[in-house]
Amino acid sequence: MGTPTRSGNLRNSNETMRLIVTGFAGVVFGFFLGVSFPTLSLTKMNLPSSLFPSIDLTYIEDKYSKIPTKAIWDAWASFRGNRSMSNGFQKTSDTKIWVPTNPLGAERLPPGIVKAESDFYLRRLWGLPHEDLIIKPKYLVTFTVGYDQKDNINAAVKKFSQNFTIVLFHYDGRTSEWDQFEWSKRAIHISARKQTKWWFAKRFLHPDIVAHYDYIFIWDEDLGVEHFDAEEYLKMVRKHKLEISQPGLDPSSGFTWQMTKRRDSGEVHKEAEERNGWCPDPHLPPCAAFVEIMAPVFSRDAWRCVWHMIQNDLVHGWGLDFALRKCVATPHEKIGVVDTQWIVHQSVPSLGNQGQAEGGRAPWEGVRERCNKEWTMFQDRMANAERAYFQAMGIAPPNPTN
Repeated sequence: MGTPTRSGNLRNSNETMRLIVTGFAGVVFGFFLGVSFPTLSLTKMNLPSSLFPSIDLTYIEDKYSKIPTKAIWDAWASFRGNRSMSNGFQKTSDTKIWVPTNPLGAERLPPGIVKAESDFYLRRLWGLPHEDLIIKPKYLVTFTVGYDQKDNINAAVKKFSQNFTIVLFHYDGRTSEWDQFEWSKRAIHISARKQTKWWFAKRFLHPDIVAHYDYIFIWDEDLGVEHFDAEEYLKMVRKHKLEISQPGLDPSSGFTWQMTKRRDSGEVHKEAEERNGWCPDPHLPPCAAFVEIMAPVFSRDAWRCVWHMIQNDLVHGWGLDFALRKCVATPHEKIGVVDTQWIVHQSVPSLGNQGQAEGGRAPWEGVRERCNKEWTMFQDRMANAERAYFQAMGIAPPNPTN
C-alpha cells in the first residue's frame, strides 16, 4: 500500500527538477541573447536615425557610458553614422579631412563639395536648379551710375546683348526708379552712396565671383555709344588677342591721350607717339601697353591680377592705367585700343558733384584734389613694394624703363 505514494512523490520531484533546469536554461539563454542583441542586430541593420525620431542619443550615451559592454556602445555608435570596430571598419570620426589644395579656410571639406567660384546669374525660387538658366551670359558689363544719367545708361545697355550680365553700381542710392526700363529687372543693382567704381569693383568683382565671364567691362556712366557694338568689339579683341583693351575715343571729345584716340585706319592699334620726353621707352605707357580707366575691358585672367592690384583705400583708381601692364605678359602686344568700335567721352562731372564743399570750394574741386593725391600715393606704393621685393630676393632692381 505504501508503494503508490512513494512513486507519486518521485514523479513530482522529477517534474520540479525539470522545471528548475528549464527555467535556468531560459535565464542563461536570455542573458546571452540580451548581451549579444545590440551587436548582432543593430550594427548590421544600419537603420537610419530618422526611424527613431524620439530617441535622445545623447541621453542613451550618458546612461550607458559606464557599462563595460563594448557591444552596446558600438551599437549606438552605428546609429550616429559611425562604423563599429568590431565589424572590421574604422570609425569615420577617427579620420579627419585636411586637403591643403582646397581654398584657404576650406581644408576640412572633401574636395568634391568645394565650389570656390560664383557668378551673378539670377536663380529662381522654384523648380530644379539645372533648369534655372535659359542663357548663361559669357560676359559682364558694369556701370557706376547716378539716376540723372538714366537715359545715357539706357542707350549704353542696349548695345550689349543677352550674352552680357548687367551690373549697376549706384552711388546715389536710387535703385527702384530704374525699373522703368525692362532690362533693369534682369540687372544686378548694388548700392552704396558716394562711392566710386573702383570701390565697388574691389568689393563685388572678386575674381572668384566673375570667374565664369570671359571678359569684364568696367565702364563709367558718361560714355556715348552710338558707334559701338559689344559683340563686334569682342570679335576684334579675340582676333588681335588683347588681354586689356578699350574702344577708341572720339578725338574731339576733350583731352585724350594719343594712345587712346580712335584712328580711321586699321582695326586695332597698340602704340602711339606722345610729346617729347613722355615715353623714354616706346613699349611703355603712355605710348604703349596703355588704356585709360574710364572704359577698360579685361580678360578673365588679366582681371584676376588687376583686382589684386587695386588698393582698398585708393578709390578713384588714378595711376592704375599706368600699372595695368604689370598684369600682362608682353603688354605692348596684349594691350590695345579697338578703332572699329569707338565711343565718346562726355565728361559729365556727376560723381564729382557728390563731393563736399569746403573752404569756399566747389564739391568737385575736393574730389579732383584727392584724385591727384591718390595717383602719387599709388605710384609710391608700387615703387616701394617692388623695391622691397627685389631687396628681399637679394637682387638689384631692374631699370625702371624695362
